[in-house]
Amino acid sequence: MPQIAQLTADNWYLASQLFWLLVVFAGIYLVIGRGMLPKIEATVDARDRKVADDLAAAKAAHAAADAIEESYRQQSDASRAAAQKAVAEAKDKAAKDAEKRLAKVDAELSDKLTAAEADVASARKSAMAEIESVAAEAAGDLVAKLAGVKVGAADAKAAVKAVLHG
Repeated sequence: MPQIAQLTADNWYLASQLFWLLVVFAGIYLVIGRGMLPKIEATVDARDRKVADDLAAAKAAHAAADAIEESYRQQSDASRAAAQKAVAEAKDKAAKDAEKRLAKVDAELSDKLTAAEADVASARKSAMAEIESVAAEAAGDLVAKLAGVKVGAADAKAAVKAVLHG
């Protein structure tokens, strides 16, 4: 092949190609290695820093949310306990009030019952007296009609009392 033969025949040509090869690689190295690579590394480092900062912020926000949630739970528990205490106190107060009202009503009913019993006893006494007087009159009339003997009102009452009470 003539191209290969040309390379071996002339040393100057080979040196010239090697020189330009080194110049091109040096240019590529300078452009990419010194110009573009630092910008790429800076971008990668900035992105890594941003991700690390975002993770730290997320962890801090998570810790703050946990603290807020714990505070909320404590407040909720305290509120629940206070509400239960208030309900218990209200129940106790209502029970005491009900007991007082029941005692008052019981005393009033007891007074009314005593008065009613006194009224019933009085009515019974009055009714018995009336029954005795009616019975004494009836007995006197019966004795007068049957036996033809007049019995005094006092004797008839005494006889009726003896039968009714004795």
